[in-house]
Amino acid sequence: GKFATVVKDGHKVPDIQWISGRILLSTKRLLLVTNEGKRTIPLAKIQSIKGRQDVNQTLAQVSSYVSVQSGVDVTLVSPKDHEAFETQLYSAVLDRQVIFAKHPAVKGGVVQDTGWEKGRLTIDEDEVALALGSGQFVEIEIDDVGTVDEHVGAVEGDERPIVEAEHTVEGTAVQTHISGIRRHMSVLASLLRKGEQQNTTDVELSDAESEVLMALYSGVSPFQIPEFVGMDVDRVEEIYDQLVEQGILERIRTRRDVSLKARGRSIASDAMGEE
Repeated sequence: GKFATVVKDGHKVPDIQWISGRILLSTKRLLLVTNEGKRTIPLAKIQSIKGRQDVNQTLAQVSSYVSVQSGVDVTLVSPKDHEAFETQLYSAVLDRQVIFAKHPAVKGGVVQDTGWEKGRLTIDEDEVALALGSGQFVEIEIDDVGTVDEHVGAVEGDERPIVEAEHTVEGTAVQTHISGIRRHMSVLASLLRKGEQQNTTDVELSDAESEVLMALYSGVSPFQIPEFVGMDVDRVEEIYDQLVEQGILERIRTRRDVSLKARGRSIASDAMGEE
């Protein structure tokens, strides 16, 4: 593959150059090897991983790359098999790490009386899994992530970084809160945001459409929506059709049975926050 240094010793590199070489990844380090030598990036020093962010024409010459921040240095890595490498890099940094989790912290828009418990992360190609001390196993499909939020809060008596991920469990919208070492949470948030970015909420809805979405988000059955929101059945069915066309709902059966997609949950969550 290829790699390039864009920030060195905390300063932007003025003339960015892509260098061809070998990219070696182990459970402890990332090695960038050329005929002139090698550069070692310990995984324990990686503070963030991000996807492609074009900043100039030099970077645009490469179709896909991963941005890796280690200390005050930032390196772009562009392997031939980009997707496989990116998955393995996230896994190498996060897999088997001990975390605290609160699940579900929120269910159907309602805050739950759930405590923090210890667990371990497992990173797969398309999901983040949490094995909790209580025996509970939580799976967060990356494509199913609606929103991701990062903040610092109280966890087991200490102020710790927290990542909040909104997803679904058996068709119900939930939030899972995860806390751990700051750099691990930064990398985890970047991984989960790959799903969030696929489900952007830049769409304008009518009051009726928002009302239907919020009701679905709160756990009201699709069959009970007309009575719950006080609309005619035909009007609700018309709204379902419009939201299905916009990729906000998906139809389960032929008539009146729908479920929120990740994009729809993001929109509903934003709408409820404005109420």
